[in-house]
Amino acid sequence: MIELRNVCKTFTLKGRRQVVADNINAVFPDRKAVAILGRNGAGKSSLLKMLAGTLPPDSGEVLSTGHISWPVGFAGSFHPDLSGLQNTRFIARVYGVDTDELADFVADFAEIGQHFKLPIRTYSSGMRSRLAFGVSMGIKFDTYLVDEVTAVGDASFRKKSEELFAERMGDSSAVMVTHTMGQVRRLCDYVGVLHLGKLTFFDDVEEGIMFHEEIMKQPGPQK
Repeated sequence: MIELRNVCKTFTLKGRRQVVADNINAVFPDRKAVAILGRNGAGKSSLLKMLAGTLPPDSGEVLSTGHISWPVGFAGSFHPDLSGLQNTRFIARVYGVDTDELADFVADFAEIGQHFKLPIRTYSSGMRSRLAFGVSMGIKFDTYLVDEVTAVGDASFRKKSEELFAERMGDSSAVMVTHTMGQVRRLCDYVGVLHLGKLTFFDDVEEGIMFHEEIMKQPGPQK
C-alpha cells in the first residue's frame, strides 16, 4: 500500500510555476492496479517518482509498505556504458535476486537479441523500454510503477507484456501511467486523474475515463 498525505510539489522552469501536487491525499490499495491519467505535462511521471521515493515532495508525506519498483521506463535506471546484460546483473545484485535467473528471464522476454550484450547507449528508446519492463517484471515487487511501457513494440509483444503484467497483478499492486484507454479498461481496477495538481480517484473505471476525456476537451493551461 502507498499513501499520500498532504503532498505538495511545485517546479519552476524559465520563470513559470507548475504545480504537480496541490495537497494531495490518496491511498493506493494492495493488489489493485491504478491508472494515472492526465494531460501531457500534468506531472504524472513526477508523481510516479514521488511514489518511488526518488523525488521528494516539497511538503507532506509518502508512506508505503512492501517493496516498490523504480518507475519502469525511466531512462536513468540504466548505466549507458554497460550492456543490457551487465545492467541486469547489477540490478539483480542490488535487489538480492539470482543474477542468472533474472538475466535469462530478461533475455527471453525483451526480445532484443544480441543487443542484450551491447552498451545501453546503442539502444533505441523502444529497446530501452523493453529491457526496463523485462527487468522490473522479472523481480518480485509488492507494487510496480509503470510508465507507458506496455505500449512498446508490435502487437505480439504488447500482448505478451499485458499478459505478464496481469499475471503479476495476481499478488501485487501497480500504479500505471498510460494514454491508452483500452489498457486502462483491460488492466486497471481504479483510475486517478491528475489535473492542475489535484488527483481525483475513481473506483469506477469508466467514470474515471469519462472525467479524463472531459478534461482533455478543455483548453490546455497557458504556457
